[in-house]
Amino acid sequence: MDNNKKIPLVVVCGPTASGKTQFAIDLAKRLNGEIISADSMQVYRDFQIITARPTEEEQCGIPHHLMGIIGLEESFSLADFLKLARAAAEDIFSRGRLPILCGGTGLYISSLIENVTLSQNASDPKLRAELEEFVRENGTMPLWQELEKLDPAAAARIHPNNGIRVIRAMELYRASGMTPTEHNAASRTDETPYECLLYQPSFHDRSELYDRINRRVDVMARLGMAEEARRVYESSAPATAAQAIGYKELIPYLENKASLEECIERIKLSTRRYAKRQLTWFRRMNNITKIYISEPDEYKKILEKVSNTIAKSENMCYNSSKHNKSAENI
Repeated sequence: MDNNKKIPLVVVCGPTASGKTQFAIDLAKRLNGEIISADSMQVYRDFQIITARPTEEEQCGIPHHLMGIIGLEESFSLADFLKLARAAAEDIFSRGRLPILCGGTGLYISSLIENVTLSQNASDPKLRAELEEFVRENGTMPLWQELEKLDPAAAARIHPNNGIRVIRAMELYRASGMTPTEHNAASRTDETPYECLLYQPSFHDRSELYDRINRRVDVMARLGMAEEARRVYESSAPATAAQAIGYKELIPYLENKASLEECIERIKLSTRRYAKRQLTWFRRMNNITKIYISEPDEYKKILEKVSNTIAKSENMCYNSSKHNKSAENI
């Protein structure tokens, strides 16, 4: 790609409940931007409350892409995300507006900005069905242990209980003969079409993030999270939906096996653990500027500073030399 044709892309990433959605919306208001969601669960229409998807009122008139676009019966893969996100970024930029990628699914974000190309030959529905059947009968651990022997690096990035990712990794290997690590290396040969500035809402004390998570789950409960889960449960939700934090923890309540209070506490715990994994992922990414926005007065100052940085950045207009140093904290 011609360097002069690179698409400017602002990335607001970080753990759940960190304030990234509001920050991205406020940036979009100041910079004539539109938001592309990088959240693997907010794509589902029926998960409004459970995934903390912003309402139309909260979106403040800012166009949001890749939110609430499919039903729970439909699958959504990394390949689907990359196709739709790339098209959205090109469309937004072609209309003279700034694409802002916002979310917490690290795999989606890093794959997009690094221009990962997925092999079309590495997908085998029959093989996937066989692996899914194996997991149903034997659990995920035997398959994960096989992955660990083949590709220790990939296994270290995937939790043994994450059946979807374990199955996908083994499907990739058996269909292509390449381990996930080998495939990742081969898929990053093309130059990225984006010129990125990355920002991560952060906290000096992680307990502050955990407190925000607990408070947000309480708000979600008041908004009707259990009722939303019941509607999905009674519709015979498919396996993908069952992976959503905030849904699977409520199943014992829906089956009259646990109280709502017990399940709410499990949601808080699962969400805190997920946030910890998100933080680990983003620590591995380069050139992220951490921003500390928990104080109202500081929020306004940082929003102004970041907006000015983006507006004045030559990199947001045309390609210049790649960033070689890690960004400083703001």
